[in-house]
Amino acid sequence: MSDKELTPGRHLIYMEWYSRDVGGLFMKMNRHLFAAKSPYQRIDIFESDFYGRVFSLDGITMTTERDEFMYHEMLVHVPMFMHPNPKKVLVIGGGDGGSVREVLKHPTVEKVVMCEIDELVVKAAKEYLHYTANKLDDPRVELVFEDGSKFVKQFKNEFDVIIIDSTDPTAGQGGHLFTLEFYKACSEALKEDGVFCAQTEGIFYDYEWGATAYRRIKANFPIAKMYLGFMPTYPGGMWSYTFASKAGLDPVKDFNPEKVRNFKEPLRYYNEEVHVAAFALPTFVRKLIED
Repeated sequence: MSDKELTPGRHLIYMEWYSRDVGGLFMKMNRHLFAAKSPYQRIDIFESDFYGRVFSLDGITMTTERDEFMYHEMLVHVPMFMHPNPKKVLVIGGGDGGSVREVLKHPTVEKVVMCEIDELVVKAAKEYLHYTANKLDDPRVELVFEDGSKFVKQFKNEFDVIIIDSTDPTAGQGGHLFTLEFYKACSEALKEDGVFCAQTEGIFYDYEWGATAYRRIKANFPIAKMYLGFMPTYPGGMWSYTFASKAGLDPVKDFNPEKVRNFKEPLRYYNEEVHVAAFALPTFVRKLIED
C-alpha cells in the first residue's frame, strides 16, 4: 500500500498499553511529526484531529493539546497559590514546558529553573509543541539538562516552590524522582516557608506507586496531602498529586480563595472551588494511602 492510499485516522493508529497490560488507549493519528530515540527514551509527536498534537515517551502519553491544561494547572497552581510570595521556583522534569508556562502566570515569579534530563525532549517541544513550550525562552527561565535527583542535592534553603513533573517511574529515568532520598533533598532545597508538589501517578492502575510516593513525601515534610484531578488521556482518567509544606501549611485550612478570584491570568480547569474539592479523597484512596 502506498502512502497515498493510507487513510489518516484509519490506517494510522497510536496505541498505549497501561500497567499490567490489562487495557490501554488508542488514538487515530493523522500525521507523525517527530520520532527519535535519545540516550534516555523514545520520543514521538504526532497529530490527531481530536486530540491535536500528542507527545509520547516510550509509548506512554505525556501530553495532548486537548487536555494537557487539566494536568499542568492542577500540578502547578495548588502549590503556587499556597505560597505567600513565590519568587524562585524549581521544576524538575516537565520538558514539554507546560509547568513552566503555568508557573510564569504568577506575577511574583522572578526565576524558574527547569531541570530536565533529556535535552532532546526540550528541542522537540520547542519545535512541535508550541501549546506547552511557548515560555521556555522567557528570560526568567533557566534550562538545566541534568538528572534532577542529583541536581537538587546541591541546594539548601534556595527555592520557594519545587514542582516535580516527572515521567512515570517505569518509564525512562522517572524512577529516580520517586525515592525517599530524592524527596528529602527537595525538602532541604526549599526555604523554610517553601512548598512542594509532585505528580504521584494514576491512583487506579498505578496505585502502588501513588501510595508509595505519598508516604515517602509525607516522611520528609511536616504536612503532606494527596489530591486528585481529572485527566482524560491518562490511565484511569483520575490523576493524583501530593502537596507538601515545609512550614506545615494546610492546603485547605490555610488556603486563601481570594488570591485565586483576583488572579488575572486565564485558567481553564483550576479555580478556588476545585482547589478545595480536590483534597476530598474517595474512601478507597484514603484507605490505600493510609494502610
